[in-house]
Amino acid sequence: MTTSSENQSLIVVSGASTGMGAAAARELAARGHYVLAGVRREIDGRDLESANIRPVILDITRPEQIADLSALIESDGRPLRALVNNAGIAINAPLEVLPIEEWRRQFDVNFFGHIEVTQALLPALLRSRGRVVTMSSIGGRVAQPTYGAYSGSKFALEAVMDALRRELAPHGVRVVIVQPGAVRTEMVGRGGITARRLASEMTPEQDHRYGGLMQAILAQSDGFLRDGVDAATAAKTIANAATDPKPKIRYTIGRDAALLTRLARILPDRSLDRVLASALRPHFPNARK
Repeated sequence: MTTSSENQSLIVVSGASTGMGAAAARELAARGHYVLAGVRREIDGRDLESANIRPVILDITRPEQIADLSALIESDGRPLRALVNNAGIAINAPLEVLPIEEWRRQFDVNFFGHIEVTQALLPALLRSRGRVVTMSSIGGRVAQPTYGAYSGSKFALEAVMDALRRELAPHGVRVVIVQPGAVRTEMVGRGGITARRLASEMTPEQDHRYGGLMQAILAQSDGFLRDGVDAATAAKTIANAATDPKPKIRYTIGRDAALLTRLARILPDRSLDRVLASALRPHFPNARK
């Protein structure tokens, strides 16, 4: 479906170079919206560019690029219907092992970057009574071992979006959270490369403590890449979150996300610990022999 440019509304999607962001940009464009697709390099936007998609350079850790995006929206004149905060990275290693600069990088991208983009675009969203859609994760409700930094950034993001939802409700701006589970995206693969590098840098004592755990987590992540929801399917849920007339507060993507979300609500913490440990146990090196 296409729509004349005079009647189109704008939707911003950050982290649109690959994966769910790129798929969401295409899905929203197919539904007739004009998408400003945030990419980090010009080459990343070449496959996206179309009549309804304009790639824009946007590294959400770069304030000057966020300011350029805000100025572009102000000069465009069309209403900003939604901001989809999608950019993200996954860095996982045990707390003892993960260098503090990696903790900061995780939070810069997954948390502070989204806060800065949202702040910059809120004036336009308030004028249009638009919507903020933020990609969290099942990791924003349940923290697996070695995912302290990743889940910490997502837990923090969920808390801020809950507060923002209550701040903006009187002003007609909806705030929606999307919680994917296992999705086949490049981010999972890149996270695995980083995790393997960090594992290789562990001291012998750390390797003794965490080597088997890291191998199990990586094997489980490889399973996500094989068996997870594809990005195009995930994009339909993201597009619904951005456009449903009466959106839910939270959407999940994938059966694993729906199940773990329910379990996290009803199980005592120690029971949930046992469920997560049981799911991880088959992936340990000795269990696979």
